[in-house]
Amino acid sequence: MELELRGRIMPASNATFLAELDGCEVVYKPIAGERPLWDFPHGTLADREVAAYLVSEALGWDIVPRTWLGEGPHGPGMVQEWKVVDPEVDAVTLVRAGRTPEGWFSVFDGVDDRDRDVTLVHEDTAELRRMVLFDVLVNNADRKGGHVLAMPDGHRYGVDHGVTFHHEHKLRTVLWGWAGTDLTDDERVVVDAIRASVAGALGERLAPHLTDLEIHALERRAVRLLSVGRLPHPDGGWPAIPWPPF
Repeated sequence: MELELRGRIMPASNATFLAELDGCEVVYKPIAGERPLWDFPHGTLADREVAAYLVSEALGWDIVPRTWLGEGPHGPGMVQEWKVVDPEVDAVTLVRAGRTPEGWFSVFDGVDDRDRDVTLVHEDTAELRRMVLFDVLVNNADRKGGHVLAMPDGHRYGVDHGVTFHHEHKLRTVLWGWAGTDLTDDERVVVDAIRASVAGALGERLAPHLTDLEIHALERRAVRLLSVGRLPHPDGGWPAIPWPPF
């Protein structure tokens, strides 16, 4: 089936289109529309998005919508299932400073575009915590609030994973509420399964999309998570929050 463009998604750092494929809405990001980055090899973002989906599938948590490499009007690129979010719900949001709702974590205080004191907060849910663990494993350098999709049934999807899997520490996220908390027994089991699978089936599936160094770095992050036994705190040597945060 031919991928047909329906419109461009604005704003976005890279060329991003809403398209239709076989009667379904999808997101299409052509490789030709990727902006060069100083710390990631040019033309690799689409593959990193596919690799993030493969890790999501290996975890068994359905964090990343189905993602693959496909052809479109602007050449090869990433294609991903479009998800319709709940317009009444946000998993990450801004509230008036000092008014963090019950059941939410405050991440940082700041000033909004109207010079009002605000606090960035995110919900305390099992669905979002799974995304935090996923981000640590894939070394997500850009978990903005707008990259968390709140679904009507309570599920949470994560999107925009082009800057992941760097072999150096790059974790930047607005989801710091669980920093320093111990991994649960179930989380340890899942992380250990990822560690083992990198040397087998998962590593083979990732090989067309990542370098050997990046795949080995994924394995090292899983080993470190298991060794430390808790979710990381922000690293003072690297910006902890992506900018803008939404």
